[in-house]
Amino acid sequence: MTGLEVSGSAVQAPVAPGRIPLLGHVPRLMREPIAFLESLRDHGEVVRLDIGTWPVLVLTSPDHVHTVLVQQAQKFGRGRVFERLRPMFGNGIVTTDGDFHRKQRRMIQPAFHRDHITEYTETMVRQAEAMSSSWTAGREVSMVNETRRYALSSVAEMIFSGDLSRPAVAEVHRSLPIVLEGMLLRVVMPKSLDRLPIPVNRRFDSAAARLRRIIDEVIARYRTTEEDRPDLLSLLLSSVDADTGAPMTPEQVRDEVIAIMFAGTETPATTLAWIFHELGRHPEVEKRLHAEVDTVVGTRPVRPEDLSRLTYTNHVFQEALRLHSPLLFTRRALVPLTLGGVSIPEGAEVAYSPYALHRDPARFRNPTVFDPDRWAEDAVERPGAHTFVPFGAGQHKCIGDQFAVAEILIAVATVASRWRLTPAPDVTVREVPAGIPQPSELPMIPVARH
Repeated sequence: MTGLEVSGSAVQAPVAPGRIPLLGHVPRLMREPIAFLESLRDHGEVVRLDIGTWPVLVLTSPDHVHTVLVQQAQKFGRGRVFERLRPMFGNGIVTTDGDFHRKQRRMIQPAFHRDHITEYTETMVRQAEAMSSSWTAGREVSMVNETRRYALSSVAEMIFSGDLSRPAVAEVHRSLPIVLEGMLLRVVMPKSLDRLPIPVNRRFDSAAARLRRIIDEVIARYRTTEEDRPDLLSLLLSSVDADTGAPMTPEQVRDEVIAIMFAGTETPATTLAWIFHELGRHPEVEKRLHAEVDTVVGTRPVRPEDLSRLTYTNHVFQEALRLHSPLLFTRRALVPLTLGGVSIPEGAEVAYSPYALHRDPARFRNPTVFDPDRWAEDAVERPGAHTFVPFGAGQHKCIGDQFAVAEILIAVATVASRWRLTPAPDVTVREVPAGIPQPSELPMIPVARH
């Protein structure tokens, strides 16, 4: 790639091994994406991989990632991952950049104010109680299905309320899982293959179209009625641009709703599933977590003020999120620059893997070991601020990160107050590549605690 060959001290990024003419590293990415992304740190702090004939510069150093996301953020725009998601997310804050992104973020931010998150916790508690009370002692449940249903129900009820929205809630449960499962393939697959009439494309396109259509219908109904609804959709419809006083268009509201649905579903559901998996594998951690929940919550429903007191539970959450982080994010260089002695030409695609960063033995002691105590305030090797970036950083940091934290802690505490979850026998849980690697299956057996 001649764009990397510049005069002076900057050098060309080393190419990851295993590149095949025309295909690049696609076979390895398709066959073993997680192991491949982790292996890149052995070849440098900026490593080139090729998706087909398209080059990507992968950053394996958290310092370089911090530079791109925070210190020099104005020199980078959204990258390929986000562009490939635009057919689904439209112009929501997940895919946009620059002045438009900043404007939208200002308009949406009030919906995620601390006071509103406190209101949303009532919905989360209700859904967590419904999930927990639906189980029968000794009867196996799929935690992958249970945590996804919990997250979907919590987010759908937060966004929509009343009879007008019931068809939308039903469609979210039907279509959003299909969209989530197809997204990683869309990101790594050449755009030219999007229109092939293969089953995975048909399922994805149909689900995305249904989701957009039903949300458009609900927005139209909301705008023609005067009813005051205590939900996020109403907040978005009533928000105005501070500079112009103009509201969002219905299409923009729909795009933001879909973005919020995605963010509030995939990360919380997957992280929850991994938390229950790790607790089932580490009885001593589970025992400490149960003791804390018994002290803080007891057998009553979880309250918003409990969350700040669930210190060890939060450490368990952070450690599960560290071990099971998002697989890949991208940025695009808007100007030529040098990073770590490597020339980054204008237009170059830059990527980083939170998953690989969070398992780097140079940054995390015993990185594959599940150890919640590494997050304790007095821990000698407590992870630093910019070495742990599951929600991103800087101007594009996830706007709903505190919502996700509340959603997860409420579910963990609610379940822990009633049940121990033991792994089903003779089941090997594997990581399945996705936006966040998913458990291949996670059958667990509820055992009553009281």
